[in-house]
Amino acid sequence: MGHDLTTTHARLSPIPLHAARGLTLVRGEGAYLWDDRNRRYLDLMTNYGVNLLGHSHPQVTAAITAQAATLLSAHQSFETPARDEFLVALGALLPPPLSRISFGNSGAESVEAALKYARVATGRHGIIATHRAYHGRTFGALAATADAKYRDPFAPMLEGVRHVPFDDLNAMDEAFDDSIGAVIVEPIQGEGGVRVPADGYLAGIRERCDARGILLICDEIQTGFRTGGVFAFSREDIVPDILCMSKSIANGLPLGVTVTTESVSERVPKGSHGSTFAGNPLVCAAGTATLTVLSSNEVHNRATQAGQRFMEKVRGLRLAQVREVRGRGLMLAVELKKPATPVIKAMQERGVLALPGGGTVIRFLPSILIEDAQLDEGIEALAAAVRQAG
Repeated sequence: MGHDLTTTHARLSPIPLHAARGLTLVRGEGAYLWDDRNRRYLDLMTNYGVNLLGHSHPQVTAAITAQAATLLSAHQSFETPARDEFLVALGALLPPPLSRISFGNSGAESVEAALKYARVATGRHGIIATHRAYHGRTFGALAATADAKYRDPFAPMLEGVRHVPFDDLNAMDEAFDDSIGAVIVEPIQGEGGVRVPADGYLAGIRERCDARGILLICDEIQTGFRTGGVFAFSREDIVPDILCMSKSIANGLPLGVTVTTESVSERVPKGSHGSTFAGNPLVCAAGTATLTVLSSNEVHNRATQAGQRFMEKVRGLRLAQVREVRGRGLMLAVELKKPATPVIKAMQERGVLALPGGGTVIRFLPSILIEDAQLDEGIEALAAAVRQAG
């Protein structure tokens, strides 16, 4: 018997996978969002870091509108002008050894591809990741993610992944053996609390990988374009073998890329990886428009200055409940001596949106184009919320 579309059916509702914020957002412009009651919120979380240019950026909006009227989707077996333009725009920002790319739709997909490429390129299944690491929640990426709350419900994990303390080269030395094919690391940990390693940490990993014939995977999904330069790894004058990027690369549209060296690419069998929607003309057009703005050194210098100013101003408040203020560029965190959730909720009540980065950490991922006066608005709300929480 056929299905009767005229009958009444149950109303769909989402599986409760996320802690609800209690807001219905209806529009955004620049550094602000509005809810369905027309209340304005200063957005210092940018949807977990994706809206790096803010909301409704005119160049990105124009690119999306024009491309939507021309061609939305085309499989990667066909060439498209939008994809070609994106490749030129991104290639202009990459160090020369990184010359091959594959497309995905998210950061987790970018990491999935990286782990597969590392296995096939080295013939080894072992991966070293770090404590507090976050690389995504699809199955392969989840194995590299450290937090038990994400991993335990779906155990056992993909075999071969071992975790060592972040920013500890001696611990990494002890984890190496003949099974290890790659090390995956965030140059600055994001979900783990905006943990900034000591100078020389990434260079030390690069040296160890080179000495052992191991690949270095840099996960710049959150750090990319946000920390005062195009890539956070460049600060230590290194280049990874595989680079994972997503989040802000198309200012909110679902685009992820995995970029490799030629020596990695030549070992990946044709047809061994792919995605139906990946690299479609719409997201590539948005990506090109976004990268055009982010190609300016002035934008990154501004991020460095704004982030330093934010940290100095928060430290200057001398709030008794603040343990540490840290970060780089506009990837920032305030660690408290108590749980962060009540303070984040109190900030939201004051019209400012932030997000957690661990139990006691408030994370700030604002637009790279945010103004000083808007950051000051956020600092005032933070101070009031911390004092309210006592």
